[in-house]
Amino acid sequence: MNIKIVNNAKFATGLAVVIDVFRAFTVEPYLINNGAKKLIPVGDVQIAYDYKKKDNNFILVGERNGIILPGFDYGNSPSQIENINFSGKTIIHTTSCGTQGIINSVNARKIITGSLVNAQAIVRYIIKDKIDEISLVVLCRPGELPFDEDILCAKYIKSLLEDTPLNNLKEEIEKLKTSSGSKFFNKLNQKDFPERDFYLCTEINKFDFILEVKKDEKGNLYVEKIDV
Repeated sequence: MNIKIVNNAKFATGLAVVIDVFRAFTVEPYLINNGAKKLIPVGDVQIAYDYKKKDNNFILVGERNGIILPGFDYGNSPSQIENINFSGKTIIHTTSCGTQGIINSVNARKIITGSLVNAQAIVRYIIKDKIDEISLVVLCRPGELPFDEDILCAKYIKSLLEDTPLNNLKEEIEKLKTSSGSKFFNKLNQKDFPERDFYLCTEINKFDFILEVKKDEKGNLYVEKIDV
């Protein structure tokens, strides 16, 4: 099994596991778990608005720089949507990093999303399908280093695949409170970065399914739940 960790989605080959712990690919499992009929990831904000113009019943979820976009129904916050019933709804999702990683994984044979909330399910999926080339994509903004939480998630998935599990995972998650996760504990940030988001995003292996990115008959991307 060839496992590599890359910080540019364009370098992903084989199976791309696009990781975004804070918060895109924690939000998406919640959306699907709460009944969303269809989940469409997009990179360009205007594409999201265009979908809404076509059908006002579509739900817009997303952010730029962590802030909910104008006219959107929800931001990119799991605590905001954890108890919302999305049964029968089509969700359009766009974020600063996560959905960009999906769009940019142009050299991968297959794309799934990754987060701590379904890391074990990702491992089971890879083993079950005997996938031998895996790219763990850790995201970053241009000119910056990858996010600590995404690196941790990638290391955790890699350790499980190599049967060398991390013994200090909970300790490393605790450290995130003073590094990349510190924004969730700033009282001035609670509107956009609620403290509860940190705990929802770091709830290890909450979901027993993975999300695979597929294309419909028109070539549009959508996310499909696969139980494993």
